[in-house]
Amino acid sequence: MGLKIEDYALIGDRQTSALVGKNGSIDWLCLPRFDSDACFAALLGSEDNGYWRITPDEHVTHVTRRYRDDTLILETDFETKSGRVRLVDGMVPHPHETTRMVREVIGLEGEVPMRTEMVFRFGFGRIAPWLRRLPDGKGITAIAGPDMVVIWSDVTLVGTDHRTAGKFTVAEGDSAIFALEWQPSHRHLPKPFDISESLRRAEQRWRRWASRAPVRNRWAEPVRRSLITLKALSHWETGGIVAAATSSLPEALGGSRNWDYRFCWLRDATFTLQALLGAGYREEAKAWRDWLDRAIAGNPEDVQIMYGVAGERRLAEWKVDWLSGYENSQPVRAGNAAVDQRQLDIYGEVMDALYQANKHGLKQDDNSWQIRLKLLDHLETIWSEPDEGIWEVRGGRKHFVHSKVMAWVAFDRGVRSIEEFGFDGPLTRWREVRDTIHADICEKGFDADLNSFVQYYGGKTLDASLLLMALVGFLPPHDERIKGTVAAIEKHLFTDGFVRRYNTDDGTDGLSGTEGAFLACSFWLVDNYVLLGRRADAENLFERLLDLANDVGLFSEEYDTEKRRLVGNFPQAFSHVSLVNSALRLSGEDLPERHR
Repeated sequence: MGLKIEDYALIGDRQTSALVGKNGSIDWLCLPRFDSDACFAALLGSEDNGYWRITPDEHVTHVTRRYRDDTLILETDFETKSGRVRLVDGMVPHPHETTRMVREVIGLEGEVPMRTEMVFRFGFGRIAPWLRRLPDGKGITAIAGPDMVVIWSDVTLVGTDHRTAGKFTVAEGDSAIFALEWQPSHRHLPKPFDISESLRRAEQRWRRWASRAPVRNRWAEPVRRSLITLKALSHWETGGIVAAATSSLPEALGGSRNWDYRFCWLRDATFTLQALLGAGYREEAKAWRDWLDRAIAGNPEDVQIMYGVAGERRLAEWKVDWLSGYENSQPVRAGNAAVDQRQLDIYGEVMDALYQANKHGLKQDDNSWQIRLKLLDHLETIWSEPDEGIWEVRGGRKHFVHSKVMAWVAFDRGVRSIEEFGFDGPLTRWREVRDTIHADICEKGFDADLNSFVQYYGGKTLDASLLLMALVGFLPPHDERIKGTVAAIEKHLFTDGFVRRYNTDDGTDGLSGTEGAFLACSFWLVDNYVLLGRRADAENLFERLLDLANDVGLFSEEYDTEKRRLVGNFPQAFSHVSLVNSALRLSGEDLPERHR
């Protein structure tokens, strides 16, 4: 069996990212962009599908690792009978459609024999490239179709059967450096870059950026790490933020709930903007807001729930059937068929995100309000229809309560935008629609027997998305219906100390298998505890959630409470965004519900 999900760490250059295991192996790398095909895909298959390992050439007795303070530069220390070495991994930002990675081995103690092994397989681990040695003998190139990867090193690399390996020894005070660069194969061979200087500049940039984080209490470190992770998952040029660095890591080990998360969801818009603005990162918030405006521009009937990194709309789902899947979790998917679903909640999320941007004084494009007018014109005609809901179920459309609540949010933020910012719009009509939706939800979405709102009209099941009702201002947190809903979720969805999204056992969502506790939903319960004045409960749950992070502070989407393992795509932006927002709320920072 390979490494656990939590045994990986993220490195990246804000154009793409890689996962580095505790064993010194890079098992996932997509080039040149987050959502490109992987050239190292062992994470979802075997070593034959591509990896690059640097490790001691003898038994390792102990491994520790950390990020350099407030950076995305990873240090992994290996201890053997011969001594200790440190592997430094980082990616250095560079424009012009190239990706640069640095791997340096530093001798700390004694004299340790080392080895490096690499297998390049473009096209998600399927295409073996043409390998050749560089003219000066200090590296290799790997070329297949549009892709070219160059490896530079003073270590002699030997290729056999489409594999490349090298052995070397590092003594105390010595080092061995490897560098990787990707670029389109039609370009001339790139020249070696200044590795040490590039890494130094990257380290400085990360530290300057992280120093602006506002939280200074005992939660400062996880907040900074989460913000750095969000920054790493944002594209340096487009401003788009991908939901995760990976595809098809399972929500349940061995199951089929394996989705491609390397895209940008409108669902995440409000939460992400709230976290960035709350943390004082206005430039990043503006880039995300601008991406949002561009992505949804056009006919409002064509708005999608997700887009590519640059706003691409074609994200067709297909099965990568030559990959066996993480721990045999099949199928492995690229693309995401949920792109074609109807999710009415996205209109509220977009309107709330743009409202929050206005609230914080972010300058906007002149067309932004016109886009919002068109969106609400369209929503007015469809809000009463069923949809697939926030969780992208594949069991048929229903009248999901959360979707209706977010339709209410859309019109509420439209009304507030007119009232507070002086925009021109049909104020009276929007107020009427807003009130109609509110009454409809209270009548059809609340179950008196359960004393709780329910997942969908006429149903008896619960949904953790109901925890957002107080957070978006639909009802005050001390409303008896909100308190009843929180209590019902504690009773029915609070399992082994954490919150599940909904009951997956009955198969009504059209998906097979179960899933773990959903970390973002657990953070939402923290938020509700704060609003309800249950401070001790909030801090207790928040601390237990922090304990689920791996050794370098990263979270996946979910947590398997039985196997005590992280599951789902990794690292997950939604989890880290929710952590930041909960920490800000616990720290007394100014958050949107204070203005409602």
